[in-house]
Amino acid sequence: MSARVVGVIPARWGSTRFPGKSLAPVAGKPLLAWVIERARQARRLDGVLVATDDERIAAVAAANGAEAVMTRPEHPSGTDRIAEAIEGRAADVVINIQGDEPLMDPALVDRVAERLASDANWDMATAATAIAATDELHNPNVVKVVRADDGAALYFSRAPIPFVRGGSGRFAPTPSAHWRHIGLYGYRRAFLERLVRTPPHPLEELEKLEQLRALALGGRILVLETADAGIGVDSPEDVPRAEALLRQAGLI
Repeated sequence: MSARVVGVIPARWGSTRFPGKSLAPVAGKPLLAWVIERARQARRLDGVLVATDDERIAAVAAANGAEAVMTRPEHPSGTDRIAEAIEGRAADVVINIQGDEPLMDPALVDRVAERLASDANWDMATAATAIAATDELHNPNVVKVVRADDGAALYFSRAPIPFVRGGSGRFAPTPSAHWRHIGLYGYRRAFLERLVRTPPHPLEELEKLEQLRALALGGRILVLETADAGIGVDSPEDVPRAEALLRQAGLI
């Protein structure tokens, strides 16, 4: 019997930089509608939920073919919101689909889901793409990941890692060594439940990166390579860029 895989899109109303961004119009329809559309194209998902704290977001989710689950507003992270959303539901693997990624690749969702569903050696799975630009490597808003030879995550950081000794202060990225983390996560259910029961780790609080809690717990995180970096809509200024990329991709 194959593992049941559920995709969950956490979408809260409050956002420090962009309140209500889930409903922000992007090329004529809400941002959330684009994300749901891409998620529903993933073949390995047995269901798509939107975990939210707002009735307006829930209404848009339902109108676009996703089941909306109302969750508590005080969750400190999207991971906690996802864990509440799947309570009492059949799910062996849970995929955290970022609610601000209108160009999320359905095939990448399938790859993450299938590896977790078929290989019990991994507690989580995510993805990364090669860094080509020096500015990107040194941008603290771009999360970097270092991997072992088998693809296991060794560390995530906002700093330019691995450090190049002997290089200049703004050293250039090294092919096959510097990777940008893509914020798509898959969890084996038992590990997700363990993760949200555990208090934030000091490293997590320093870097503001939840995945460091998983590593500190000894979790094995598989990092899959992808050529697609996608685009996150973090502020109103990102909307025109997202629309341009959607147009370039032939989606509008």
